[in-house]
Amino acid sequence: MGVEIRSSNKYFLISLVRSTPGRFLLEKSASYIGRDPQRNLGRLLDFSLNFARLESHRQNILQLKEALYQKPNVVSFVKRMFAEIHPRLLRGVVFNWFVNWVLFGQPIILRKSQELGVHIPFFFLVDPTSRCNLKCVGCWAGEYPKTDLISFDRLDRLLEEAKELGIYWVVMSGGEPFLYPYLFELAMKHRDTCFMLYTNGTLIDEKVADRLFKAANMTPAISLEGWEEATDRRRGRGVFAKVMKAMDLLRERGIPFGFSLTITRENCYEVMSEKFIDFLIEKGCLYGWTFHYVPVGRDPNFELMVTPEQRAWLAKQVPLLRSTKPIQFADFWNDGELAGGCIAGGRRYFHITARGDVEPCAFVHFSCDNIKDKSLIEVLKNPLFAAYQKRQPFSDNLLRPCPIIDVPEALREIVRESGAKPTHEGADDIFKPENARALDERSRLWKEKADEIWYSSHQKPSDA
Repeated sequence: MGVEIRSSNKYFLISLVRSTPGRFLLEKSASYIGRDPQRNLGRLLDFSLNFARLESHRQNILQLKEALYQKPNVVSFVKRMFAEIHPRLLRGVVFNWFVNWVLFGQPIILRKSQELGVHIPFFFLVDPTSRCNLKCVGCWAGEYPKTDLISFDRLDRLLEEAKELGIYWVVMSGGEPFLYPYLFELAMKHRDTCFMLYTNGTLIDEKVADRLFKAANMTPAISLEGWEEATDRRRGRGVFAKVMKAMDLLRERGIPFGFSLTITRENCYEVMSEKFIDFLIEKGCLYGWTFHYVPVGRDPNFELMVTPEQRAWLAKQVPLLRSTKPIQFADFWNDGELAGGCIAGGRRYFHITARGDVEPCAFVHFSCDNIKDKSLIEVLKNPLFAAYQKRQPFSDNLLRPCPIIDVPEALREIVRESGAKPTHEGADDIFKPENARALDERSRLWKEKADEIWYSSHQKPSDA
């Protein structure tokens, strides 16, 4: 499987693997790989080198293969995938995410970016509805109007526009995405797209789990705040128990799912403890996302932000957990070095609210454009994104990637320069003098810690 395939034959193979017979073969290959994941996946990675059109993709594949043979936790993670995910879901997730998005989609993204003279992101986050069945304390989306909804036709057209640009990975939030009435209709129509859903998990019952299995191209990332006491305190009594039931239903069907954690001053050491991560692995989580609390949305509380000392601890604890546990997860915002700084503002991703407002980030509630009035490529050219991109990265120290909490003066400049408007009442409270001073002071304290960590490993002075 490691033999080279001549360039003239690659497009034939691409057509084959994307055809109905090719999908069938890919589904069967999951069973084949599962018999000896380490050995057979290594062979598949060798074979995939023939489809890698970019040198960066080749290097990523080679690095993955190296990890597969040298890092025990990666081997354990791969074995978990093939043991716990149903072959039908493996085909849907692997084909859409790895084949459509990584191998075929990203070269299209780069080519279209050059042709059109605009940054095309690798993915975007869209809120199909702003409705939610919970009222979580401090919710980042808590101040958006609760009656907003993107029509099926516009969302359908948005996904078609995205695929024309090479985007085959779409993330959904809200509101609660499982309250969107056309969610499964949309997923079934766009079978070649991989959907990840940020969800509170309370609406995942037997029926919803069965529909997720049938769609085979959706993976939920379920929100938690820690153990039962912490989760129910922020999300409501009984939510933790409902989330545990949802995870059981997903695991029984072999549906891949993950977690989403908001890290605060109160739960930092709890949610990033070895005990809690082991618990999530036992429940069946295969991946996860952690977000440091940002004081935006419903009743912003600056006291909930992680302290500089806690963030420094996270900078060591998260890589340690990732290198020893059979699970993959990202840390916003301490993974700035891995991402090359802030990924927002259309550089790698952006956010669309349920009203259609195009925001640079889910936590930056300002906009210059609306997707209901313009095409996807048109909104990617908006002045807010341009102001973002010309300043990225916001610091030479990539442990300080965020223009909200790390370099807050940059966000104030961006909004003034672009003329962006708040997307809900109170969104601009973050610029009030007392709030600006609080963010500036917090960013100053973190800079001291972050520079100490950064310089000790990079020995390069920052001019930020």
